[in-house]
Amino acid sequence: MADGLWWLPSLVVFGTTLVALIGGAMGLRRLGARRERAAIDAGRELEVRAKGLIVRTDTAVREADREVAFAEAQFGAAVARDVRDALETARARLREAFLLQQRLDDAEPHTSVERRSWSTRIVDLCESALAGIGAADAALGARRRAERGASEGVPALREDAARLGRRRDEAVAALGRLATRFAPAALAGAHGAAARVDSALAGATASLDEAERRLANSDPAAELLAVAADGLARAERDLADVEGVELVLATAQADAAESGAALDAELEAARRERDGQEDAAAQAALGTAIGEASAVLASRAGEAGDPFADRDRLRAARDRLEVARAAARNVQGRLDGARGALGGAIAIAESQLRVAHAAIERGGGRIGADARTRLAEAERQLVIARQEPDPVAALDAARRSAARASDAEALAMYDAMGGGR
Repeated sequence: MADGLWWLPSLVVFGTTLVALIGGAMGLRRLGARRERAAIDAGRELEVRAKGLIVRTDTAVREADREVAFAEAQFGAAVARDVRDALETARARLREAFLLQQRLDDAEPHTSVERRSWSTRIVDLCESALAGIGAADAALGARRRAERGASEGVPALREDAARLGRRRDEAVAALGRLATRFAPAALAGAHGAAARVDSALAGATASLDEAERRLANSDPAAELLAVAADGLARAERDLADVEGVELVLATAQADAAESGAALDAELEAARRERDGQEDAAAQAALGTAIGEASAVLASRAGEAGDPFADRDRLRAARDRLEVARAAARNVQGRLDGARGALGGAIAIAESQLRVAHAAIERGGGRIGADARTRLAEAERQLVIARQEPDPVAALDAARRSAARASDAEALAMYDAMGGGR
């Protein structure tokens, strides 16, 4: 029997293992189910919040729908457009929230991850819809408050317009007095600003008149008051330019006087530079600039009525004179530099000539025509360097002399070694 039941121990082992595996799998399944139920229970609070927000949002959408009708009746479709746009956006988000809630309410079970995701999305949709409706409602409320204050705003704006009108009259009178001292061109900017003041005040007054008419008929008028306030603000800015023109003119006069004094000093220095200038062309160019600047100074009396033009002409003349002086200084500097370097260049040329002479003397008859020609040219250039009155040209000649002498030496040495045969 022992031989026939040899498989019995193995069967017992395999059976025990199978029972253990089945028990473990069932235990894990029960554990997973418990965890899933715990996760779903934990998400109930989020689902309850989502349902509450759906109710709030649906109520807000219904109220906003009625509010749009009121706003259109009170202010017109254009003003109520923002509220209507916010309402339509909220409706779209509410529809999506309803669809997600329907999924949550289905009899078919869902995982805790899906339920939490849908609930979170519902919360986001509803909060966004409520925020949009709230912002539009706040803007509409501000518009209504502005309309309620419109009747009080008209007198205040009327008072501002009257105050600016008085300032405008005083400023225009001051312009008239300035016209006796200054040319029309100097006051053109101020007159332009005064014209803008008149236009802005007229526009603001027209807006206020229309606002009063609308208020008398219980129609919206806040927008007209905003237009009037903007016009008065522009009028005040331009009026400040008119009132400040006298100070601006005085500053321009002071600047012109300073520029005139500076140009006069520049002319004195330019005349000294012209008299000491060695280059004829540079001297003539500087003399022309001096003449033009002197003419500007001499004609200042004719520009007294326009300090802006006077100042600008003086500054431009000073700039042109400075450019001419700089060019003359460059030319003179080049002459002075050449003069300073000329002595050394002549000495170098003389030394190189002596070396070339010696090389040719040593070579005697073996030295060809090329070396002797270079030497002769070097001697000719040295004579030019000693006699040329222009130091720049003399310096160039001295350097050419040294170069030709060096060439003569090299050729002589080449011929002496038999290279020229």
